[in-house]
Amino acid sequence: MLAQAQWYPGHMVRTQRAVREALACTDIVIEVVDARIPRSGRYPMLDELTRGRKRFVTLTRDDLADPAVTQAWLHRLEGAGMEASALDARARRKVGHFVRAVAQDAAGRKGIARSMIVGVPNSGKSTIVNALLRRAKAKTENRAGVTRQLQWFRLSPTLELLDTPGVLPPKIVSPAARWKLALCGALPQNRFDAREVADAFHRWSLVGASGAGVPDLAAFAAQRGFLRKGGQTDLNNAARAYIRVFNEGGFGQISLEHPDDAEAA
Repeated sequence: MLAQAQWYPGHMVRTQRAVREALACTDIVIEVVDARIPRSGRYPMLDELTRGRKRFVTLTRDDLADPAVTQAWLHRLEGAGMEASALDARARRKVGHFVRAVAQDAAGRKGIARSMIVGVPNSGKSTIVNALLRRAKAKTENRAGVTRQLQWFRLSPTLELLDTPGVLPPKIVSPAARWKLALCGALPQNRFDAREVADAFHRWSLVGASGAGVPDLAAFAAQRGFLRKGGQTDLNNAARAYIRVFNEGGFGQISLEHPDDAEAA
C-alpha cells in the first residue's frame, strides 16, 4: 500500500534532529495524539527522548472517537506516569483546562519554563497552539505537512512554547498502522492509494466497528453518485470523499485502536 520511502521527506529528518537538540533545554513536553489512533499516532521514540521531563499527552478529536475507548486510553497513559487529557481542540472550555494544567506546572519552576509541543502530522498541534495563544498565530489546515519550521512563542511571563513540525518515524513496519495514519490525515494525500485505504478501513470495520454505519467503497460511491461518462463508477474520487466523510464523523464515533488490542501486546 505505502512504500516506506515515499512518505518520509527531508524536512522530517531535519525536524527529528532539531527536536532532539531542543529537548536539551526543554522542561515540559506536550504530545498531541489523534484520539482515534492513540498507538499508531504517537511518535515511538518520544518515550526515550523525553525521559525525566514532565509529559502531557492530549488526545485530540475526541468528538470523532468512541468515548469509552478514549477513556480506556487515558487510563492506560496515566498508568504509565503521564498527565493525559482528551479534547476537541476547537472547544475552548476543554482547552482552557488543559492550558491551566500546563501553566500550573510551569509556575512551580524557577525562572522561565520551556515547553515543546510534538506530534505526527495533522494531529491537531497547530490548533492547540492557537488555543494556547488565544489567537490564530500558527497556521492550521486539515492536511499533513503544513507546519515546516520550529517556532517559539511566549505564552506567559514564565512560560515559552516551541511548536514543531509534524514528524513520523522513518519506518512504520505495521501495514495496519500505515493505513490508519493515511485515513486520519497524517500522510499527504498524494502519498497513498485512497482506494486501498478505504478498503482496508472497511475490512477492519466489519470486526472492529461491527460494520455499523460503514459502507464499502462501492456502495458509498453508488449512494453518492460517483459516476464517470458511460455510467462507470468513479472509485478514485469516491475514495477521497469516503476518507473525508470518515474524518467529518459521517460514519459515527470510531476509535481504530483500543489499548487491549492484540496489536498492543
